[in-house]
Amino acid sequence: MTCIEPARTATRRTRSNLFAALVGGSAALIGVRVYQSLVSAAVRRSLTEADGVVRGGVTVFDDEIPAVANLDPDLLGALRQAAKDAAGDGVEFIVNSGWRSRDYQEQLLRDAVSKYGSEEEAARWVATADTSSHVSGHAVDIGPAEARAWLSEHGARYGLCQIYRNEPWHYELRPEAIDHGCPPMYADPSQDPRMRR
Repeated sequence: MTCIEPARTATRRTRSNLFAALVGGSAALIGVRVYQSLVSAAVRRSLTEADGVVRGGVTVFDDEIPAVANLDPDLLGALRQAAKDAAGDGVEFIVNSGWRSRDYQEQLLRDAVSKYGSEEEAARWVATADTSSHVSGHAVDIGPAEARAWLSEHGARYGLCQIYRNEPWHYELRPEAIDHGCPPMYADPSQDPRMRR
């Protein structure tokens, strides 16, 4: 046997060990992702209408739906008046999301961190349960596009303002907008000082 043979064997062992480490590390990472998905799915399954989950076709007049019923009364009053007036133009407001429980908001944030890869990037789309205007009942996400367009044009008359440029569906009540127009929008929630509490 020559001196070259042990070197080849050592090289093969190193490659084999490296391959095993990569496979093992990948399997562990996949396992963590699968576990996170299962936990996320289990939590999502346990979220119900009582947490503010909206199943579609809900309007601002659906008092029996917690996502609507738990909205701030002033916000809800403004939304209902705007919806009545929009109906005269053939536009219907659909509530895609309104009030949310803390559990629901925390799940949305976990999902956003998983989707966007970091808490910083997720903060551009989803607030914490402590800072969310949805959890306090002071925000509503409206659809379809025709309703958002109608609110964009007429919402200030009711004090209803789009707050974030990247979320054209998200509206909050700003009563001063009735006289002064809506305030300038934040680029996204991460720019909103209220989100830094």
